[in-house]
Amino acid sequence: MPLPTPRLRMAGVSKRFGDHRVLDRLDLTVAPGESVVVIGRSGAGKSVLFKCLLGLMKPDAGEIWLDEERMDTLPPSEQLERMRRFGMLFQGGALFDSMTVGENVGFELTEHMHWSKAKVRERVDEVLGWVGLPGVAARKPAQLSGGMQKRVALARAIAASPDIILYDEPTTGLDPIMADVINRLIRDINRRLGATSVTITHDMNSAYFIADRIAMLHEGAIHAQGTPDEIRASTHPLVRQFIEGRAEGPIQV
Repeated sequence: MPLPTPRLRMAGVSKRFGDHRVLDRLDLTVAPGESVVVIGRSGAGKSVLFKCLLGLMKPDAGEIWLDEERMDTLPPSEQLERMRRFGMLFQGGALFDSMTVGENVGFELTEHMHWSKAKVRERVDEVLGWVGLPGVAARKPAQLSGGMQKRVALARAIAASPDIILYDEPTTGLDPIMADVINRLIRDINRRLGATSVTITHDMNSAYFIADRIAMLHEGAIHAQGTPDEIRASTHPLVRQFIEGRAEGPIQV
């Protein structure tokens, strides 16, 4: 029986800034419905990987595929249209301070999908309920705690029912209890929507909890990957140094 076409595929992707090669012939595939977590040090290329996936940066070499369509060669207008299938949870939340929570969550529905006000309100209330924040639509982000703001940002990321969700360091800056809340919400939402997801993180507790597969990014390329149990048991020196948080090892500090 043939394997399903990957939902996302990066093949031989390279990206250079001046003399610094950030991505170096990177290969990564993500199956439909799979949750892949990319781990690696700051500066390893994780954010550039996301920007290339979203079409915000054009790779210098290689191919990026969404289902059976090559994305990196599409005209910008067509690429933007395909990107509407993506939801994005930004590391800092990236909420609009001048807008209410409801306006933030319903932004794409109002501005790009042109839903009626009643339909937007209904959907906003629904997704805020999913993230455990009913009744906060009228508040401003400044009136919320950091953990609540992160949940609002998550509600905004899923409001348009994307079938692909990108999570950028979803637990950064959160205390351990709120980080666990976010991890559980991510896993629940991925299952609820049947979404394919890619997460970049330094948080190994988060990676082990939400991943079907973990990929180790180092010096612009994937050096090891496997299930959470396989990564825990890995003898690969790069993986061992990173997951144990040791200064000594092949990764230069």
